[in-house]
Amino acid sequence: MSKLIRVGIIGQGRSGRDIHAANLTGMKDNYRIVAVADGLPDRRERAEKEFECKAYATYEEMVANEELDLVVNASPSDLHFPITLDLLNKGVNVLCEKPLAKTAEEVDRLIEASERNGKVLAVFQQSRYMPAFSQIRSIIESGVLGRIVQVDFTNNYFGRRWDWQTLQSNNGGNLMNTGPHPVDQALQLFGTDIMPQITCIMDRANTFGDAEDYVKIIMRGQGRPTIDLEISSCSAYPRPQFVIQGTNGGLKGNSAGLEWKYFIPEEAPEQELVRTPLFKPDGTPAYCSETLTWHEHKWEPAEGTNSFGFMTQQLYGMLYRTLSEGAPLEVTPQQVRQQMAVMEECRRQNPHIYA
Repeated sequence: MSKLIRVGIIGQGRSGRDIHAANLTGMKDNYRIVAVADGLPDRRERAEKEFECKAYATYEEMVANEELDLVVNASPSDLHFPITLDLLNKGVNVLCEKPLAKTAEEVDRLIEASERNGKVLAVFQQSRYMPAFSQIRSIIESGVLGRIVQVDFTNNYFGRRWDWQTLQSNNGGNLMNTGPHPVDQALQLFGTDIMPQITCIMDRANTFGDAEDYVKIIMRGQGRPTIDLEISSCSAYPRPQFVIQGTNGGLKGNSAGLEWKYFIPEEAPEQELVRTPLFKPDGTPAYCSETLTWHEHKWEPAEGTNSFGFMTQQLYGMLYRTLSEGAPLEVTPQQVRQQMAVMEECRRQNPHIYA
């Protein structure tokens, strides 16, 4: 019989209710929602009916009165760090929503508390389990695209926003709201063993808050692919979510489908450097031209896997193996620390927004 993980959820908003609770109710063989905590009475009453659990006004009451194997921290973004730190010091395993914190130093403190108390610190970076991203990694690792020169991550749309996630005081803005997903994916392809060189441009375009809603990040490193990452709320003509340039070919697409093509060097015409002018057979000037045999492929995700719920359940499946069997986390707080360091540097380079 599998171990049943008793879960308490902090927050019953779009994340705590619509993402975490909604998906945990479909994993009843592994997880059971024991309690929730939310400051709004209507949300507590609704949770008691929907999930047949207890409800508390504060997370402190919930932790003090319930025997929990895991607490999901889906509080507002600016509370992620202090609440997670408090929970770890209370001896509780934590899955924290993104962003985990605001700085690398805060992540260091969380890692130290996790290790000192012998408790799991997990981060809800479910986009690591996006089927399209897994397929991209497989294609890159196969070597068919050759050396990867550049990878573009684009999360663009056109829209105005006026909620609490547009405020710096709430750790809002596109970098902290959306950024954890593509930045996590980008660092997986760039390499997590070194810190990339960062160039970042931010702007406020259509937001009603004081945080940015346009972000452009360039990541560079010797022997690493250049990463071009863009998150924009003022793009009326969005580009493909993923574009990869390689020495033997390239890839483009999004979560709903990918296409890529490449040539095989052994099949290509033999060429050598010519230092003198090129001529056509009739003696007129010529330009480099050759015919390559392209191998083209397409991919679409299996039915039912191109969804937020699928990625969420994949992450919870990984976390279950950690909590029940002691398996190592696949998304580690050390990896998230690098993400926070990148974001810190982005804010440092944009004092006109983050004074």
